Amino acid sequence: MAQTAVDAYVALGANLGDPVAQLRQALHAMAQLPTTHVVRCSSFYASAPHEASGPEFVNAVAQLRTALDPQALLTALQNVENTAGRERPYPHAPRTLDLDVLFYGDQVLQTPTLIVPHPRWATRAFVLLPLHEICPQRVRAAQLQAVRNQPIRRLLPPPEEWNDETSS
Repeated sequence: MAQTAVDAYVALGANLGDPVAQLRQALHAMAQLPTTHVVRCSSFYASAPHEASGPEFVNAVAQLRTALDPQALLTALQNVENTAGRERPYPHAPRTLDLDVLFYGDQVLQTPTLIVPHPRWATRAFVLLPLHEICPQRVRAAQLQAVRNQPIRRLLPPPEEWNDETSS
C-alpha cells in the first residue's frame, strides 16, 4: 500500500565552500527524490555559527511534500549531504551541507537515528525565521522573541523555482 504524501519541513545549512550554491544544489537534489516535491523554500539567511566556530552559515527551510516514510526521507537527505561532500569529524563542525528533518507531518517520532520534531528547532533563529516565513502557523511569537539576540540577517530572496508566488 502506497504511503500518503505528507508535508515535511527540512532545515538547510552550509558554511563551507559556496554555501548559497550548496543550498541551491540541495533543493534541486531534494526535488529529484522519489515521490517528493519541493513545495516552497524560504529566503536564504546568513547567521553566525550556533554553539560552534567557523565561517558564517547560510540557512533556509524548505517544505517538501513526500510519500517517503520518515526514515527513508532521512536516508535520502543524508545521501544528498554525502554527495555534497559532508563530513562529520566532530559535533557542530563546519559543513558543506546540513539537512535536518524538522517536522514530518504532525508525527512525533523518536528512533536511534531520527527525532521529529527536531529537538532543537525552537531554540535557533536560523530555523525559526525561515520557518516562520513559509509556515507562520508553526512558529509562535514567544519563540521568535526568545531568539531575538541570535545574529541573523536575510541574505537572498527565496529561490525563484520555489517561492510563494510560483509554487503550486
